[in-house]
Amino acid sequence: MQTCVCVRQGIPLNPSGLSPAPCSRMASKGAAMASFHLAVKTIGRSAGRSATAAAAYRAGVEITDERTGLVHDYTRKQGVEHNALVVPADAPAWASDRAVLWNAAEQAETRKNSTVAREYEIALPAELSAEARRELALGLAREISERHGVAVDVAIHAPGREGDHRNHHAHLLTTTRRIGPEGLGAKTRELDQKTSGEIERWRGRWAEMQNAALERANVPERVDHRSHQRRGIEQEATVHMGPSATAMERRAEHQAMREGRAYEPVTMVGQHNAGVIEQRGLRQYIERGTEWLRDAGLRISGRLHAFAATLSGAVDRDRRDAAEAQRQERLVAERTREQAQERQQAQDREKVAEKFRTIAGKREAGGHGYGDHNSDWKATPEALRKAVDAYNGANQHTKDLYIERIQREPQMARAVGQLLHERELVLQRDRGMSR
Repeated sequence: MQTCVCVRQGIPLNPSGLSPAPCSRMASKGAAMASFHLAVKTIGRSAGRSATAAAAYRAGVEITDERTGLVHDYTRKQGVEHNALVVPADAPAWASDRAVLWNAAEQAETRKNSTVAREYEIALPAELSAEARRELALGLAREISERHGVAVDVAIHAPGREGDHRNHHAHLLTTTRRIGPEGLGAKTRELDQKTSGEIERWRGRWAEMQNAALERANVPERVDHRSHQRRGIEQEATVHMGPSATAMERRAEHQAMREGRAYEPVTMVGQHNAGVIEQRGLRQYIERGTEWLRDAGLRISGRLHAFAATLSGAVDRDRRDAAEAQRQERLVAERTREQAQERQQAQDREKVAEKFRTIAGKREAGGHGYGDHNSDWKATPEALRKAVDAYNGANQHTKDLYIERIQREPQMARAVGQLLHERELVLQRDRGMSR
């Protein structure tokens, strides 16, 4: 799981005295706040994806996949602020043509489960200008291309109209093979190996590049690619909000705006994250307010009582959050048990189907004991004998459908399994009598 870290610096205290720390509902639409995000993902055929489709979508262009004949047309896609190709200096001229490049990447891979592209998904600082963000993304692309010898397709996207207006980001789609004068060559295996440390190196490098750009722009905020745990910061993490929860929160926020009231998170995840961010703001306020309190002295003693009450509320929220975390852990454990049970049931249905198929095969081949008057066949319940003969008399398509029903339908599997069990009991009884 990728870690997204935000480091805030230089936020002045209220000179008129202490006021409550801003909660997440206030901060969500407030000033821009530098954040770190770099996630490396793969585009693979095993997931039904292609490099041509990925490139067309991210760049907002049309590309025809020569391998499949599919036309990927995303020319009407909105929000693509800039796209560009960055290739090694000795790459052939055709590598600068997006459609040719990604068709070549597809054709270079022959396996049905090949990884055909790699993507670096990065967050761009909202504090910078559009030109500075573009140069920052291209700078990272050039370094990746130079270090690994790959082609990099850069697509810079604007924030979505419905989402966070600070969510400037870019997609850096790279080939999985090095490209030189002869075209695509060896795979970049160092990026597939977790022990190589390459991905972590790029995360650190991206943080350095962002901080340098923020400093040049005289922005006091800085980012850090390390998790809070690695940095020795004791801070509860927020929970990732999926598409469903995000959509619900957006609807609730719009409804609150229409009704002229304060927005309150409606989902469990949204409420959890709001509490975590509110606690962070309170802790930050406490830390940065200490020096000011010493200088202010007795002039603000009355306000300290209100501040103490705020701290007491934070403790209560911590307790509620801990209880909620325990409940979430129980839900995860329960789901894990259910999944294990589902896997076992699926394996049991597979065994029933295989036993049925074995008996049918022996019956059809005239195996020993499977003639009309043989003991093994007579031990088979009548309903099962009819099912076996009907199965053997069907075409292959019907046979496949019947086996699939046993494998997928619990009631069907139980019925066939019960008949098989009765047959085994009869066979065991007959063997015991013959001794």
